[in-house]
Amino acid sequence: MVVRLALAVLLCLVGPATSLAMPARIIILRHGEKADKRDLCDIGLERADALVTNYLGRGAARSLFASSEEPAAFLAITLHSLELASPAAISWHQPVTLYSVLPLKGGDKEEATETLNLRTQEAVHDLMINPLWQGKTVVMVWEHKHIANKKLEETFPGKAVTLRQLLKLDRLHGVPETWPSGTYDYFWIAEYGSQGSDVPTRFSMVKQEFGGDHDEVPSNDWDEPNGLESESGCDLKGAQD
Repeated sequence: MVVRLALAVLLCLVGPATSLAMPARIIILRHGEKADKRDLCDIGLERADALVTNYLGRGAARSLFASSEEPAAFLAITLHSLELASPAAISWHQPVTLYSVLPLKGGDKEEATETLNLRTQEAVHDLMINPLWQGKTVVMVWEHKHIANKKLEETFPGKAVTLRQLLKLDRLHGVPETWPSGTYDYFWIAEYGSQGSDVPTRFSMVKQEFGGDHDEVPSNDWDEPNGLESESGCDLKGAQD
């Protein structure tokens, strides 16, 4: 009941009277490979480190940020996403803004889903109005079902509950309807080039590829098996065909 009331209040907050202050780019990625409901497995932690040196950290070899650009913020939602985001944020001497959702005792899936819905809506509301992030790049490390999931969206008809819906990515061609359970190694990059509009002007997908010291980190193609084995200590959803 409390979650439903909070959702109603949030919908009022993001009404048409709210002044838009959109980032120029939003980089979305999933948390790393997980061991359980709370922790990343060793490979997930290795992915977090690899992202620092290759894509998201200060001085990264294949930085997703323009020369001399610093990310305006790192956002996370769960313990898994916090673990992945923290090393990169630390390299920039930045905190992680956490829209906190913790595993619930008793495993009430409905309540957990509604809380994830609410926190995702809150995060996007802040993205739209925070002047400190306007015209800059924000990194969102999120839970995959609340990035994009057709089944979840159909469970809440008439409501926007995924980043795909809330960030208006569903208005562009080529944006997947669902983020696969075994895919951890992609960035979604949304660009907002029209001032005063919350509709993205460009969308791209970038595959995370490391090699070298991080060659054990999966780099499977979109919606292909990630090849993880039981010896890895990682969750094996999406590991095989």
